[in-house]
Amino acid sequence: MLFLVRHAESIENATKHAGFYINPRPWTGPAAHALSRDVVGLTPRGFLQCLWLRQTLRDLTGPDPTIRTSQYRRALDTAALALPGVPYEVTALLNEQHYGAATYMTKQELYATYPEGTEDRQTRKHLWTPPGSDGESLAGGVLRRATAFVTSLHAVPAADVVAFTHHTAILALRAVLERRPVTELVDEARARKTPNAAVLVYEQADGRFHARGTVQPDC
Repeated sequence: MLFLVRHAESIENATKHAGFYINPRPWTGPAAHALSRDVVGLTPRGFLQCLWLRQTLRDLTGPDPTIRTSQYRRALDTAALALPGVPYEVTALLNEQHYGAATYMTKQELYATYPEGTEDRQTRKHLWTPPGSDGESLAGGVLRRATAFVTSLHAVPAADVVAFTHHTAILALRAVLERRPVTELVDEARARKTPNAAVLVYEQADGRFHARGTVQPDC
């Protein structure tokens, strides 16, 4: 079994454009990305969701699951609080999409600073490559990482794997696991994102993964 877990509610999720998104942005792109990766932690609601995950994952998984988590603090904190004392492996394959020089830019500032990417960002979001040397598109870099992660699961000896990751990474992982076009998943996400702390359940059979439903937090 594979359990994809979106990290619990973070400060960024709760504040959105009243928080880190400021126009003009007071940080450089690398500094903004470092904030997103290393500083942004969980809200009080996020801590409650971790308690919910603690019981939920205990009920869903078998003994001694293999734990993987992204390098971002909000995913690391979710893993540590949801499965206290359980060792985990950190992997960049589960990281959120790298927004490069555009990290924490408002759309207004982004379009004014990098007008050449406006059309892709507005109409072909899956193909949009954020500016800067580290920017990666959903259909490019994130999907490649998701494919590599799913491929790596075949070498995991444990029966169950729990992976703590992020919204956009989940879109790419679902595209690989469910063999669906990433554009279809992006369209669905416009209507409703995967909730924080939700658990997507997959069963591996005959060398393929099959979706078995989603468990959503009640807090």
